[in-house]
Amino acid sequence: MKKKSIAIICGGGPAPGINTVISTIAKVFLKDNYRVLGVHHGYKGLFSDKPEIKELDFFYADRIFPRGGSTLVMSRFKPKDSDFREDFFKRENVKLLVTIGGDDTASTAIRLTKYLKGSGLDVANIHVPKTIDNDIPLPKRNPTFGFNSAKDEGVKICTTLYEDARTTYTWFLMSSMGRSAGHLGFEIASACHLPMMIIPEMFNKTECTIEKIIALIISSIVKRKLDGIDYGVALIGEGVFHLLSDEDVTNSGIKFTYDAHGHPELGNVSKSNIFNILLQEKLKNLKINVKSRPVDVGYELRCCSPVGFDLTLCTLLGIGVKDLYDKGLTGCIVSADAEGNIWPLFLSDFMNAEGKIPPRMVDIESQIAKLYFQNLSYIGKSDYKKAKAYLPEPEQYDFHKILNW
Repeated sequence: MKKKSIAIICGGGPAPGINTVISTIAKVFLKDNYRVLGVHHGYKGLFSDKPEIKELDFFYADRIFPRGGSTLVMSRFKPKDSDFREDFFKRENVKLLVTIGGDDTASTAIRLTKYLKGSGLDVANIHVPKTIDNDIPLPKRNPTFGFNSAKDEGVKICTTLYEDARTTYTWFLMSSMGRSAGHLGFEIASACHLPMMIIPEMFNKTECTIEKIIALIISSIVKRKLDGIDYGVALIGEGVFHLLSDEDVTNSGIKFTYDAHGHPELGNVSKSNIFNILLQEKLKNLKINVKSRPVDVGYELRCCSPVGFDLTLCTLLGIGVKDLYDKGLTGCIVSADAEGNIWPLFLSDFMNAEGKIPPRMVDIESQIAKLYFQNLSYIGKSDYKKAKAYLPEPEQYDFHKILNW
């Protein structure tokens, strides 16, 4: 029989630090005389007739630990129970399956190990959670790995963009990744002293509409004009786009492709370009002459090299996988707290009463959020009189009235 081995797969999209996790896991298990098998294409590769496998040795692991991207090809394939098969695990004498991904990847691993046990195979599973969105509700609001590196890269791009705005007297509309949560956009905007940022959490007391989003941007443009500033960057978290009703999106006048259920396929479009077109139309109607340009930031962040914070965190998580496995744990998620302690978590720890894992959102009631929102540039009551030079009804562009705050 072959030596005992562990298998590693990656699901979902890239996040800085994946290679650090893979490298660390390989090194600590190689020390204990395990074979370390990286399986390309996630679950799709794992259950294929001929899985594409990369056997990791120390020298390969040692080369990849500081690199961005993933040395293992990733996949979003989510298998059904009928797709499961045990031949790979038998053939390679796999004792542990390490999954790197989101909650879908983790929940599939639980189903898979249950299936393998029913087939007479005792294969443990430990999951390493990753996302640049920082929306996994880890205890004590600890960040997910990859988030700090993506934020750092986003800040580099945004500071360059802001310098361009200042140099050319231009407004840029920057869209940032984040699915339903606004952590990435909030952190980038606050770090770069942006005059306006719009994230989904801001619409906690009112419906999110295209009209309100455009009004918030114009509020910032006009406020800055009143202050003698003719440039800026407004950041829009992509999560706000997913708050919009299909009717609002359809009535915007922008052409979309639609899925089989008649919903606009938002993933096929540039969010910043759409908002920039609608902004220019509104500015033209108001006779406000402002040059604006769209910029989408997202894919540029996912495969950047991990910063020191994530190198440390991902190394700790990789060592933590071995620690939890040696303790006989399975079906768990590896987590590290701010003091560097390793803890096992379980999907049930994250689930709500409906059995779903709610995303962790930006806490807009926190002091940092309140202070930042207070210091954005926007129209308030004291600006109404002067703002009439640009806006026939300035109160419609009052930041607090728009959001019902």
